[in-house]
Amino acid sequence: MEKPGSVDVIVVGGGVVGLTTAVVLAETGRRVRVWAREPAERTTSAVAGALWWPYRIAPEASAREWALVSLGVYEELAARPEASGVRLVEGVMGETRLDGLGSWAARVPGLRAATAEEYPGTALRARLPLIDMPVHLRHLRERFLRAGGRVEERTVTDLAEPDAPVVVNCAGLGARDLVPDPAVRPVRGQLVIVENPGIREWLVSTDPAAGTTTYVFPHPDRVVLGGTTDDDDWSRVPDPETAARIVERCAALRPEVAGARVLGHRVGLRPVRETVRLEREVRPDGRLLVHNYGHGGAGVTVAWGCAREAAGLVGPAASA
Repeated sequence: MEKPGSVDVIVVGGGVVGLTTAVVLAETGRRVRVWAREPAERTTSAVAGALWWPYRIAPEASAREWALVSLGVYEELAARPEASGVRLVEGVMGETRLDGLGSWAARVPGLRAATAEEYPGTALRARLPLIDMPVHLRHLRERFLRAGGRVEERTVTDLAEPDAPVVVNCAGLGARDLVPDPAVRPVRGQLVIVENPGIREWLVSTDPAAGTTTYVFPHPDRVVLGGTTDDDDWSRVPDPETAARIVERCAALRPEVAGARVLGHRVGLRPVRETVRLEREVRPDGRLLVHNYGHGGAGVTVAWGCAREAAGLVGPAASA
């Protein structure tokens, strides 16, 4: 048990949003604990394809600001890719037009229309952060610990449980029962991990008629192939037929992956909400509760912007 007054903030949730928020809070002088149901490597964040790009997230204006803040941080972290898991990688975003984006697009490095040789259709080319999530989650955890934080594995069934002046709710899909907030729902994503046959650039392609988004995200030792967006599907078990279709779609775009050795299958449940909930709530006992959840498939893209806004909602750190 913590001694009274020994903790300023308890962050509930140990995925990328929770850990990033905890890092921001701890590095500004607060005494912070993370309560996580499971290790970061078993969270939905660990499964994420993790290309920076504002994706299915609202409110749109705020999301763009959060995304740009995060972009700046990832550009700095990319100077040490082995430690941070962040690299700046060239690639093509299919079925996307410059005039369909907002003013935020001017901030994106090298963003331009793709040529016909680069993609057989309307597309954009850019150099974006591509994040190796197991490495990045380890980086966040180690950075948090260096700032004096501590991670505890424990299941929270009530947001009144944490004994701290401030609780930050970064429970993701868990917020559905914990708040409770029935507006949070799962969108299932399945991935196939294969050996990298020499692919250096990422690729995203959308087929509106089929309702599919196909992507190829290369890391030095492997390639993440995706994916699916299965609304309200709670299954965490990889489906072999779905995996075969993912590989087939990816191979149609990048034939090299057809014969690549399969290293594994992953399933994650994106915590989707009509809008992100990022707000403060004063509990009846006077303690502060800050909500930071509902980021869907864009948690990595907005993590740092949301973390800094959440820290602002928490208020200034107590002076030593």
